Amino acid sequence: RIIKTVVKTFKYFFGLRFEVKGLENFEVEGPAIIVSNHQSILDMMGLMEVLPDNCVQVGKKELMYAGTVGLVIYLGGVIFINRKSTSSAKMVMAEVAKTMATDNVKVWVYPEGTRNCTGDLLPFKKGAFHIAVQAQVPVIPVVYSSFTTFYNPKKNLFTSGKIKVEVLPPIETKGLTSDDVSDLTDRCYCTMRETLFRLSGRP
Repeated sequence: RIIKTVVKTFKYFFGLRFEVKGLENFEVEGPAIIVSNHQSILDMMGLMEVLPDNCVQVGKKELMYAGTVGLVIYLGGVIFINRKSTSSAKMVMAEVAKTMATDNVKVWVYPEGTRNCTGDLLPFKKGAFHIAVQAQVPVIPVVYSSFTTFYNPKKNLFTSGKIKVEVLPPIETKGLTSDDVSDLTDRCYCTMRETLFRLSGRP
């Protein structure tokens, strides 16, 4: 909560405004998997605008060594995964599924697996959806509008701008099995992509 309060003040220095809808969709009983699109380091500020209580993130292990950012996310309780080791990542994911229930926490995952500032979505990795099905908890999609109109690191573009954030209704997984993971992933991807284009004013 301390980190959340501090980071939320950064938006004033960067000239960013957030328009948030659907926070009531976080009000589910018990644990849940939250999935969102991942565009840049600015996501940290967007995350703090909507981050519910009792929620931890899953991130790549390399972020631990990213200076101040690494320290902040370490103190924020991020679960780190070694993406270069498939067995290690699977073990962590299995542990996440178990501890979600015992600790009653929500877990925030970026299913694209890496930052993507193209204005579109990359294909989703299935890890988050395997966890949701294994733990039989709902998936809550969160979508941030595209940053491309005011932020483009390749063109050294960074101006003030408005970011729309929408928390979508939970997608239930009760009764689903591992055979349903691909369909669940595709369903979530299509819903989030549609929302991304709508929020960004794209057809």
